[in-house]
Amino acid sequence: MGFKKMFASLGVGSASVDTVLHEPNVMPGGVVQGEVHFKGGSVAQEIQGLSVGLMAKVEVETNDGERTENIEFGRQQVGGALTLQEGAAHTVPFQLPVPWETPITMFLGQQLKGMQLGVSTELAIARAVDSSDLDPLNVHPVPAQQAILDAFGALGFRFKSADMEKGRIRGTRQQLPFYQEIEFRSPEQYRGLKEVELSFVADGREMDVVMEMDKKPGLFSGGDTYRSFQVDMANFEQTDWAGYINQWLMEVGGKRSWL
Repeated sequence: MGFKKMFASLGVGSASVDTVLHEPNVMPGGVVQGEVHFKGGSVAQEIQGLSVGLMAKVEVETNDGERTENIEFGRQQVGGALTLQEGAAHTVPFQLPVPWETPITMFLGQQLKGMQLGVSTELAIARAVDSSDLDPLNVHPVPAQQAILDAFGALGFRFKSADMEKGRIRGTRQQLPFYQEIEFRSPEQYRGLKEVELSFVADGREMDVVMEMDKKPGLFSGGDTYRSFQVDMANFEQTDWAGYINQWLMEVGGKRSWL
């Protein structure tokens, strides 16, 4: 079933564009497939290029507080220069890889509130560029990510919120200029531990899992305030992740009076 969204006409001549996603449900490491349909308006126009890409609305920390910024990743040129004749219609198929680091937007079958991520389309016509609104993607966890999320659920952690932040997590394989944090409320058995923020940074072979225990502002700052471990994407099922995470929380919690 296709996902279709129209965006505003561009400039004099009123060329119009539709972007159709063949399937809006994807996983990190997968591919988004679709078509871009564009049609000439009342006059011929010079098309300079057509491209599609992935875009995310992320939070940016500034000296004045916090703001949001659209960050594009994975843009791909799908059409070059041409003369778009009056009323002429064109269809351009595309296949857009979804990076392994792409944040998930679905959790337990529900859309994660606050996650704004999708496919943007850009049509350049004679010194002007028109960018579409996002055609939203439903990014589901890959099996290794789902195993970690299931472990948190089995331990009694409750999902609170998620966001995307501009910056880098030190000591990981991160390539994108932003990362996702999935925040959980801690269960009663970990007294004094209010929340855990979880981040995934994968490359297809392995995945860094980062657990943030500190509510202080900033990026994973301070000594032993976070835990990072690696997951083999092919052999993740060989580990009892609920047991592993619980053991680590018990060990560190004893030192920091969480228990």
